[in-house]
Amino acid sequence: MQACIHRGAREIGGSCVELEHDGARLVLDLGLPLDAFPEDDVSLPGIPGLEDNDPSLLGVIVSHGHPDHYGLVSHVDPSVRLYVGEATQRVLEEALFFSSAGASLNAAGYLRDRKPLPLGPFTVTPYLVDHSAFDAYAVLVEAGGRRLLYSGDLRAHGRKAGLVEHLLEKPPIDIHALLLEGTNIRDLESAPTLSEGDVENRCVELLSETGGMVLACYSAQNVDRLVTLHRAAQRSGRTLVLDLYAAGIAKATGALTIPQGDWNTVRVFVPQAQRVRVKEAGEFERTAAIRKRRVYPEDLAGQAKHLVMTFRGSMRRDLERAKCLDKAQAVWSMWPGYLDNDSGKRLRRWLDTRGIPLDLIHASGHARGRDLQRFAKAMRAEQVVPIHTSRPDAYPELFDSVVPHEDGEWWQV
Repeated sequence: MQACIHRGAREIGGSCVELEHDGARLVLDLGLPLDAFPEDDVSLPGIPGLEDNDPSLLGVIVSHGHPDHYGLVSHVDPSVRLYVGEATQRVLEEALFFSSAGASLNAAGYLRDRKPLPLGPFTVTPYLVDHSAFDAYAVLVEAGGRRLLYSGDLRAHGRKAGLVEHLLEKPPIDIHALLLEGTNIRDLESAPTLSEGDVENRCVELLSETGGMVLACYSAQNVDRLVTLHRAAQRSGRTLVLDLYAAGIAKATGALTIPQGDWNTVRVFVPQAQRVRVKEAGEFERTAAIRKRRVYPEDLAGQAKHLVMTFRGSMRRDLERAKCLDKAQAVWSMWPGYLDNDSGKRLRRWLDTRGIPLDLIHASGHARGRDLQRFAKAMRAEQVVPIHTSRPDAYPELFDSVVPHEDGEWWQV
């Protein structure tokens, strides 16, 4: 089996790996570069079969539902077979109704935890892992007596950390190559230290100290964070308010343990932009489904001190008109780098103008250096290959048997 990293050997995001054995090929992830937007014209990697019908390309495996791993899938020829987690497909389909951060993947088959998937000479075995994307997998590929494990994106400090601990206790054996993500290796000294549990505890403190509404800025597709905010709201005597987008994502997970828009401990607010979207699409069943738990603009001012509001910049005017921002507090629970882009700067200016403080409380979706070390040690791979990292040069400080490869370089597994 041969492998080629087409993108990701020296950058975070845009991950794409091609595998070949006996004339058959597989692709692991087909991501958008991290500095690109879904509407940008980004060329596909030069992989035969992505843009035309080539039977030697058996399919594209999508490890999880983040754009830097699936974002170029919409550019491929419809004949290309896609394999993805079933919940990932549902979540991205739901997101597509509201946002460009969604996709229609039309999978030919689904990834299921530890269930081998035969594809020509390859056997693909997914392993469900802890990550900020729901339904994320590491992927083992076997062919010709060789075994490559692709970590995808993972961490061991989220709400699903037990999945990674289970994998460390019962890892696949005889791994010849470990393609290991290293997002947080870029700066070992300042690597994030908060766990999802830490985020919950800090949010409880913030919510308890705030006299008005708390505006929670987070990604609706970060389902762990939705659960964290719901738990923090309950512990501090508040109610979590989802918007219609977040309520739709929660339902799309298919997980009964995820807070839903019809729960008694949840309310749902439908901003103007989402009301217009529903009306234009004629999908009134979306608002009908949450009718009993819906909170209206005229209700917000009177209930503000009891609410944690799912908030995005597009909701500014909704809340201004509702006159519910007295003594409000905002919490940013995403990667802080987003605050430096244009929309982040606009949000900060708006908050400053209204005297609303902004606190950063966030846990990374990617593993700490010490957890990556534990992962690599447990896998006992003959070679550790850097991917999804801007610091491949730092890998020898952490791991044994590091063998870096450049983008576009073919090598034997």
